[in-house]
Amino acid sequence: MAGRGKLIAVIGDEDTVTGFLLGGIGELNKNRKPNFLVVEKDTSIAEIEETFKSLLARNDIAIILINQFIAEMIRHAIDAHMQSIPAVLEIPSKEHPYDASKDSILRRAKGMFSAEDFR
Repeated sequence: MAGRGKLIAVIGDEDTVTGFLLGGIGELNKNRKPNFLVVEKDTSIAEIEETFKSLLARNDIAIILINQFIAEMIRHAIDAHMQSIPAVLEIPSKEHPYDASKDSILRRAKGMFSAEDFR
């Protein structure tokens, strides 16, 4: 990894992951582990959580993008992640619109500021 930047990882539905892979983010590490997971109907929550935790542990990943509806399935694991790198960003999918009230990063940010900070 000398001289190389960090990667973006994606956990999402087929359309989301395919879009990012077409954009060039797909890569395998030295252990042949991909930086993405396509979540289908038969993908277990345990597999999603295991993949998420393995991506957190990798030192070559700077950002993890995850569909918000999938993030809801493993909310406890996402909320337990407190480091800034890798950053975990929740994104919408085609069938599931983005709901800012469920986003863990926005909830944390709201807790840092009071209403008077914005006057």
